[in-house]
Amino acid sequence: MTLAPPAPPSVVPPTPRRTGAIVRLVLAVAAIAALLFLSGLGDLFIVIVAIVVMVMVHEAGHFATAKWSRMKVTEFFLGFGPRLWSVRVGETEYGVKAIPAGGYVKIPGMTNLEEIDPVEEPRTYRQQPFHKRIIVASAGSFMHFVMAFILAWAALVFVGPQSESRAQIAGFNAFAGQAQNPAQRAGLKVGDVVVGVDGHALKSITQLTSAIQHSPGRPVVLEVQRGSRTLSLSVVPERRRYLVNGREQKSGEIGVLLGGVNVPESPFGAIGGAGVVIAQTTSNAITGLGHVFSPSGVANYVHQVVSPSAAARAAKADAPRPESIIGAVRTAVQGAQAGAAYLLEVLIALNIFFGILNMLPMLPLDGGHVAIALYERIRTRRGRPFYQADAAKLAPIAYGFIVLLVLLVTSAAYLDITHPVANPFG
Repeated sequence: MTLAPPAPPSVVPPTPRRTGAIVRLVLAVAAIAALLFLSGLGDLFIVIVAIVVMVMVHEAGHFATAKWSRMKVTEFFLGFGPRLWSVRVGETEYGVKAIPAGGYVKIPGMTNLEEIDPVEEPRTYRQQPFHKRIIVASAGSFMHFVMAFILAWAALVFVGPQSESRAQIAGFNAFAGQAQNPAQRAGLKVGDVVVGVDGHALKSITQLTSAIQHSPGRPVVLEVQRGSRTLSLSVVPERRRYLVNGREQKSGEIGVLLGGVNVPESPFGAIGGAGVVIAQTTSNAITGLGHVFSPSGVANYVHQVVSPSAAARAAKADAPRPESIIGAVRTAVQGAQAGAAYLLEVLIALNIFFGILNMLPMLPLDGGHVAIALYERIRTRRGRPFYQADAAKLAPIAYGFIVLLVLLVTSAAYLDITHPVANPFG
């Protein structure tokens, strides 16, 4: 490896060759976007862009902290395999490769096995102080939590959590032999928001349904918001009969389909709420990973892989299982089709999951480099040369982990293709 050139100026004027490469990339992305939208796959394009942004922000965390630490960064790529497009700026090559299975930032000297020009050795990862190596190695996962927090904040501010004290009229059920059901005769319309029942402020949708079910033939007064107006409408539930376990049950009905109402929060007030969302999602992700990788979870998963009937039953029952990128994209697309709030929910969960997964203390994951840095710190005695772990001794463990990871990914992809999980938003 040759001596690194002097640091480039803060603003590098674009060369015609570099400008042409960027233009070709932009045109290619625009063509793909146009093709997907014209094919009715706009939601898929949005999800793909979101995942690409997640990958690049993850790598940008490594890149920025490495630059801050005065480490040399030679490559910043999306994907792996053959190079499709690239441009060099200063000492770093930026580009896109053929296999869109992630991304990477190349920092020389990540282990003691790399041969580095002695002139450049001071700028390698392995020669940096403990705190800088920890920061660079964990920066990618940290950025996932940052992205999750921003998405949670945006969801609360621009969409809002579902209110327990409001119920929206989402549609009507037809009553046989009647031109209008009781709700329509009372003047209710799709989009009306019920905020009170019989003179009491609504506290839950259950309160509303209970009042209707227990008042057949008797008027129920609903306080309704319609645009900027507040109306009081009297509706008389009709007595309906059902057979439940062979026994006749009677209940009042007005023939409405109820939906939730989202109430946006203030930008400042959403900060605390976003923190709560991240904490809950992180706890759920850790619990889910623990269940999936428990002895019983692993046994159930293997049974699904080798038994199509077991896989079909598990998919129908929505049993938890690892998802490949195929399943994750499908779920995200289904969320996008259900609404912005659901898409944001999926993206928050994906960021938290990737953030946790990347910190597992195994190479080649980021957590493996953090674990090595901690081990080297413990083994380094005061007044003695800096201890470096021998990556050659760790290679068999790393290769074994990679084999298990490949098996998990390919088997999860197989299940996602042959037995996709049920639409959670359907």
